[in-house]
Amino acid sequence: MQKHEIIEINKDRNRGAAYPLAESQRARILMQDQDIYNGTMPLENVRKVADADFPTRWGHFRILGFEGTVMGPEADAKTESAVALVMGDIVSQPPIVRIHSQCLTGDVFHSLRCDCRQQLELALEKISEEGSGVLLYEQQEGRGIGLMAKLKAYELQDQGLDTVEANIELGFKADCREFELPAAVLKLMGVGAVRLITNNPEKVAALEAAGISVVERLPADVEPEESFRDYLRVKREKMGHLSPFVDSV
Repeated sequence: MQKHEIIEINKDRNRGAAYPLAESQRARILMQDQDIYNGTMPLENVRKVADADFPTRWGHFRILGFEGTVMGPEADAKTESAVALVMGDIVSQPPIVRIHSQCLTGDVFHSLRCDCRQQLELALEKISEEGSGVLLYEQQEGRGIGLMAKLKAYELQDQGLDTVEANIELGFKADCREFELPAAVLKLMGVGAVRLITNNPEKVAALEAAGISVVERLPADVEPEESFRDYLRVKREKMGHLSPFVDSV
């Protein structure tokens, strides 16, 4: 059984959290005079577009589809979408929630270049054990760069670059994801506080910045594979993720 960890958020300043990070990571992520999360996606008109029965091997869910309009810099609009798998009562007390970014290579093809599928299944298992919870699945392949760019990043990684270096070489940020849509979906479903499954402090900060209280962080730790040892190390050392298994791989 994984040990649960309480996250303490400075409610007055809406920033800062007690993460067990190395001092160098803490200095980079938990800047005293800056917000942790600086997402800028101008999201409008978030709406539910579908709601259906969804039996799975982890139990019975409802599958809900959501869309939101994102306004571009020149008033051009595009539609962002997300899926929510919902089990049980999610409003009487803070539910377990996982925000999962789409990973075709891991979730569908069971790639061992990353731990995405293992984290997805871990979240579904936790929700099933609890009897209630929400899994939010966003279309943000390759940390938001898209599938074809992600495959190009794979090619660069085969030549010796790590995941962050490969994204930057292709002209992207290390992580292009935004988390405004999951927060808006939770609000639309009447969820104001969550127990969040994540190793990524930015997800905690994004929800808090949007007014969703994260009352507990549940680790998204999976048994490491040799093939994604470096992937986990880069997430911890360059992106501030919490990954206690890395040193022992």
